[in-house]
Order: sequence, then structure tokens, then C-alpha cells
Amino acid sequence: MQHAVMNLSIPQPLFVGTIEGVPACTSDTDTQDISAKFIVMVLLQGAQHFIVDDVPFRIDAGFGETCAPFVFVLNVARASKLTFINASKVPLRKVMISAPLSWMNWLISAQSDGVPALKEFLSTHLAHFRIDASRHILGLAEQLMHPPIGMQGEMRTLFRSSRAFDLMSLTCVDLAAHKAERHSPHLSNARQSERVYNYILANLGEELTIETIARECGGSVSSIQRHFKEHYGVTVFEFIRRSRLELAYDALEREGATIGQAAHLAGYNTPSNFTTAFKKTYGVSPKYKRR
Repeated sequence: MQHAVMNLSIPQPLFVGTIEGVPACTSDTDTQDISAKFIVMVLLQGAQHFIVDDVPFRIDAGFGETCAPFVFVLNVARASKLTFINASKVPLRKVMISAPLSWMNWLISAQSDGVPALKEFLSTHLAHFRIDASRHILGLAEQLMHPPIGMQGEMRTLFRSSRAFDLMSLTCVDLAAHKAERHSPHLSNARQSERVYNYILANLGEELTIETIARECGGSVSSIQRHFKEHYGVTVFEFIRRSRLELAYDALEREGATIGQAAHLAGYNTPSNFTTAFKKTYGVSPKYKRR
């Protein structure tokens, strides 16, 4: 019988913390020692001013109607000195995730197909990066702020850790893509199309207008439409229509949904129009696909 052996040299990977309702992370403004770490912050509201090794950082997501949440990534590549400047009175809403740099470096060294841009970022002391928070990232941040009430103990910890890893993964993808896009317009267009693709699949149940998609994915309406068609061979709205039909198909086949329920999932106001579109796409009436 074979036994799996845990590598106990792997450091504890993740710290996950949230702040809500107070204007500062801590009331302690004395300089403190911090270890080398990779930090991902989602600032939903409020402002922070801090200094690391004599380098000042000021980040501000605003308050109320002027709120503009974003993700701020900071790499502390060596043991450093940190000082908080508590000047803001606006209550913070913030998620912070940090991983020891030793764990991040172990993770990279364990891969045969690592991402050079991420490796370069992690090798640079106080490298930092900022992106607007997408709806997906905001959703993950809110789940970290307020996990399901029924989850307690280790289940709550597992839930928070899984969402934190998702958030950190999305951020690293954006970081690597940003660096690649600076050197290749073609990669930039492809990456934008992938953002549109993923955004649509994550929001099939919402009202999807081309203006909303363009705003959430960071592009103009014309560029979104043009590059998506070039990349995937179909228009944005044809992709939405097909994806919703696939959702309805699965609901019929796996869950035994009614024709009316499937029509609603697919975005059709009447079952008859849904049936016509379904038959045109799949060659059979939806009633023959019900479980």
C-alpha cells in the first residue's frame, strides 16, 4: 500500500483578513517589522497611507457615490519596515490576502511552465500593480467579507481560503496579462476577448448589454465587438444566445426543468419562441430533452 507524504517544509500559504467600519487597520502608528510577502488588497471603500522602507503608498477608493473599488498588489521582497499614517476618517471596507514570499517562490519553482512576468514581479522589491475591481472580484471580496452564516469553524476557514485563492489567481492573471499587453497589441486584443468571454459566462442570468460588457471588461463597444468576432468567430450576442441555450439544455437534461423554466434561463419571453430557437440549434424539440 502506498502512502502520501506531506512536505512539511512548505510554509503556511495564506493570510486572509477583512476590515469593515473602522478608518484604519490599526491604531498603532509605530514602525513595525514585516516579513517578505506577496500582498493582494481589495479596497472597497476608504483610504490608506503607509510607508514601506521609506517608500510612501497612498491608495484611495473613495466613499459613498464616489466609491471606485480596486485591487492593489504589493510585493515585499525582503524583511522590511512598515509604518501606517492614519489620516483618513472614512470607514474602511477592505480585504487583504498575503502569502509568504517563500511560498510564492516555492510555487513558481515547482512549475515547469511558470509565468515569467509573475516571477519578475516577485523578484522586485516593492513592485506594485493596480487594477479596477471587476464584478467577479467584487463578488469574491463580498463573500470574504460576509461568508454564509451557516458556515462555522473549519468549513468557514475552507470557504474563505478558497475564495482568497480564487481572488489571488485572478489578480495574478491580470498582472501577467498587463505586462504581456504592453509588448503585444495582438495579445491585448486576445486578452480583452477572453475577459468578455468569461464575463458573459459568469453573468448569463443578468441583463447583458454591449455597453455594460464594454464597461466591465475595459474597452469600447466597437473594439469589444470587433475583437470578439475575430477571436471566437461569432458575435458577442450570438455567443450570449448560444450560451444561454446551453444553460437551458443542461437544465432540461440534468435537472428536469420545465419548458417555461428553460425558456426563462435562455432569455426568451415565451416558450414557443424558445422551442423554435432550441429546435433550430439542436435539431429536436426541448420536450425530448427533459429528464
